[in-house]
Amino acid sequence: MSKPFYITTPIYYVNDRPHIGHAYCTILADTLARYHRLAGDRTYFLTGTDEHGQKVQQAAQKRGVTPQQHVDELHHSFKSLWPTLDVTNDDFIRTTEPRHTRVVQHFLQKLYDAGEIYPRDYEGWYSTAEERFFTEKELVDGRCPISGQPVERIVERNYFFRMSNYSDRLRHHILDHPSFIRPPHRANEVLGFLDRGLEDLCISRPKSRLAWGIELPFDRDYVTYVWFDALLNYVSAIDVLGDPARFQTWWSVSHHLIGKDILTTHSVYWTTMLMALGLPLPQQIIAHGWWLIDESKMSKTKGNVVNPLSLRDKYGSDVLRYFLMRDMVVGGDANFSEAAVVARNNSDLANDLGNLLSRATKMVASYFEGQVPPRGPSEPIDDELRELFEGLPAVVCGLVDELKVHQLIEEILQAVRRVNKYIGETQPFKVVKRDKARTGEILYSVLEALRFTAVLLGPVIPRGADKLLASIGATAVPTLAELHWGDLSSGAPVKVESGLYPRHEFVVSDAEGAAADAAENAKSGAANTGAAKKGAPATEVAAADLPTIAPFKAMIEYADFQQLDLRVALVTAAERVPKSKNLLKLEIDLGSETRTMVSGIAGRYSPEEMVGRRIVVLANLEPRAIFGITSQGMLLAAGDKTSVTLLSLDGELPPGTSIS
Repeated sequence: MSKPFYITTPIYYVNDRPHIGHAYCTILADTLARYHRLAGDRTYFLTGTDEHGQKVQQAAQKRGVTPQQHVDELHHSFKSLWPTLDVTNDDFIRTTEPRHTRVVQHFLQKLYDAGEIYPRDYEGWYSTAEERFFTEKELVDGRCPISGQPVERIVERNYFFRMSNYSDRLRHHILDHPSFIRPPHRANEVLGFLDRGLEDLCISRPKSRLAWGIELPFDRDYVTYVWFDALLNYVSAIDVLGDPARFQTWWSVSHHLIGKDILTTHSVYWTTMLMALGLPLPQQIIAHGWWLIDESKMSKTKGNVVNPLSLRDKYGSDVLRYFLMRDMVVGGDANFSEAAVVARNNSDLANDLGNLLSRATKMVASYFEGQVPPRGPSEPIDDELRELFEGLPAVVCGLVDELKVHQLIEEILQAVRRVNKYIGETQPFKVVKRDKARTGEILYSVLEALRFTAVLLGPVIPRGADKLLASIGATAVPTLAELHWGDLSSGAPVKVESGLYPRHEFVVSDAEGAAADAAENAKSGAANTGAAKKGAPATEVAAADLPTIAPFKAMIEYADFQQLDLRVALVTAAERVPKSKNLLKLEIDLGSETRTMVSGIAGRYSPEEMVGRRIVVLANLEPRAIFGITSQGMLLAAGDKTSVTLLSLDGELPPGTSIS
């Protein structure tokens, strides 16, 4: 039965242009919204811009324009970006809109009348960068604990919200609702913050210092604190004052998607404000991680901010969306590199999916005059493929609810790889010489698998999914309830599609940096071919050729091969190795024993992705010390210094199973 789903991004502060972090959060919200629509859920998706505050006022003064002119220009850089990334938000709210200002002033007056807001003199450390006060104990080396920027001592009269009254109530709510803040370790952070004691929150700024904001309805000499203003967008957008029924429909199923750096404002400031107003708390607060460059957060001061527009223009919106959704686990951090974007495109989209579509459409064009062949009776191998794909919608919906978008993508890609294997096993290109009807049955199954893939992967790669469906004579289904195996119409036109996702090249110009990476990979036992030598000239690496194909090694005797003890292992725990950007420390279960291994796969796989994964391990490799950790074995992977892919296993083989 259809149920409502309300997803929000933070409203982005218009002090700068959008970067890859903004794109990630908004594309993630869009992907979740699309999957819920596909599941048949009534969905509302909100994003927007936060346009008040001291930084906006200062930036406008520097440019010689009014703050309103400044934000009118800058908000377009966000609003115009989202359609180009195929984001399907239902609303875009600006905090300078009358519908929002009215709500903010209404609730300010309500809290003031109830005695929840009161005036007093205050002296504290103020951070212009964060537009908030900090206590002495919160400062780090005398600076703002968030931005690291200088703070100044300010003494002034302000208005305060009695936030401290709600500490116990908030604690109980978090403990009674384990899924309220996700992932769970973020809930623990909030509980730790509450343990230190809540103080009342300063919610005003005197106009003498800051004029650009929403005026307090009970004192015209002050404007409200930017966070008190901004957070109310989540309810002003769904008509909290004008349409109670509409508000209740969406607010009861509200999910806030935020960056981990604004966890406190959402899980403490916002929740206590709602409690004081007598409004329910949101259903869920989801804090995602950061995209890192060389293990460091992107920032303007470091000059390592990634522009999503340049990546979209270079590789297309689908490739950017796919990489961002596949390579970050919701809640964890991930390393960003353009090389990884290219490698993911070439391996998953161009090789696995694109080549499958090309093979299938070419065979249909050759053997069946470019039309979907008759379905016909199936054989056991066809039924196995059908059952795999018929089971995928339930798997996908379950993983969406668990926020495991990276895993659902991998589940779909594993099914795509199974179709490629199915073609190799059934060999329609040979069968057609003796049994055209059987060839038709095989190719019909392949086309149906591609149709299911397009529908299930459509929320991530909407453009490619539509193109795939059109190439096999199919149309999208509105919901998964209408996705049935066998609904692809025989005789529908099929056109040869050989360029669904073109392969791309990536230029490596820092040979010395590549050599350093290669050296670390070599120390960790990771696959490493064609590494640049220190001092070598810059080289151009075609990502279409990644991983580099190394020369075959000398022949060995079968008896030598028998000395290798290859085993299935289950990863039970994983963490990054300190001071290394490539290494993960893994705890593995080998059935009869557990071991520790160190592997150079951190550039491709996060610790969260590894836990619960079954891998292939060389179990009788002599232990060696890597970064001070004794590594007892080596996992098997394919790749080179730019990309690495773990060897996959069909089925759930028990840990310790021997591979021979």
